[in-house]
Amino acid sequence: MAVEKVLLAAPRGFCAGVEMAIKALAWMVRAFEPPVYCYHEIVHNQAVVDRFRRQGVVFVDDVAEVPAGAPLMLSAHGSPPEVVAAAAANGGFVVDAVCPLVTKVHHEVKVRAGKGYTVLYVGHEGHDEAVGTMAVAPESIRLVETEGDVGALDVDGPVALLAQTTLSHHDRADVLAAAEHRYPDLWMPGRSDLCFATTNRQSALQQLAPRADAVVVIGSANSSNTVALAKVATAAGAPRVLRVNGPDELPDDLAGVVAVTAGASAPEELVDAVIARLAPRDGVEEVSFTDEDEYFPPPRALRDLLSALEIAVSRSTNAPVAAARTADREVAATDVLAALTT
Repeated sequence: MAVEKVLLAAPRGFCAGVEMAIKALAWMVRAFEPPVYCYHEIVHNQAVVDRFRRQGVVFVDDVAEVPAGAPLMLSAHGSPPEVVAAAAANGGFVVDAVCPLVTKVHHEVKVRAGKGYTVLYVGHEGHDEAVGTMAVAPESIRLVETEGDVGALDVDGPVALLAQTTLSHHDRADVLAAAEHRYPDLWMPGRSDLCFATTNRQSALQQLAPRADAVVVIGSANSSNTVALAKVATAAGAPRVLRVNGPDELPDDLAGVVAVTAGASAPEELVDAVIARLAPRDGVEEVSFTDEDEYFPPPRALRDLLSALEIAVSRSTNAPVAAARTADREVAATDVLAALTT
């Protein structure tokens, strides 16, 4: 390679929801004997999933595959109500690691459907988040991915529009424009459903893409926000856009200035490995769009468990409570992952 410089986007990588979910599953791995079960991939990144598999986590696509009484986590993407109910009925300790921003969309779907609206949901068919959201009110929701989907609708009565949190602005904007044109009284939430982390990562990349000879987006192919970043880079004028899982997928002919970013479920260790492989002659320039300080605490069920464990340890040792929960905010998920060893 003849890479002169790397422009490194900030923010990049783990968002607050992914941080919460990864740290929560790591707590479960430490608290329970393996196997610990997880409904769907905890986040859409193969490196993260493989790390947890080596710790004895079993990922399933059906709660019926989970033995009665086994500890179970529900993924960050949000689960259908019937899955949440089946998990609770299974008799084991259950932690729902759904991102709070996805929960907000679920709530809006339920409220709008209860008021007689037909909800147009902008999302990707088959994506875990879309499946979970649409299951909240299946009779009242319609999946739309394109302007053509909006044009093909046959809907009477009031109409609302909500969206998958990890979409690109472009994907949502085109469908939104078509929906507003067809349904002038369209209801939308006061604040966009696109999560702040998705927005920030896309905006940061938009700054860098025009300055680069190539853009490298790190993340898995089933990560919606990663795919969205690649689309944003192309739309911003990047002459070459590559989505890679890690450094081994980088081509040998990259040269000049390369911009690097990572999807919201890609760990920083992959970013470091990609930069090492690029080996820029003139080093790395980190270009910051904004600082993120959003924090989501562990799910309530896990907080209750940790509190009980702290009290039990304190009573058995006559030592003060360690307050591990309060330290959670200070520990990065990428460090938690690094500490997981086989």
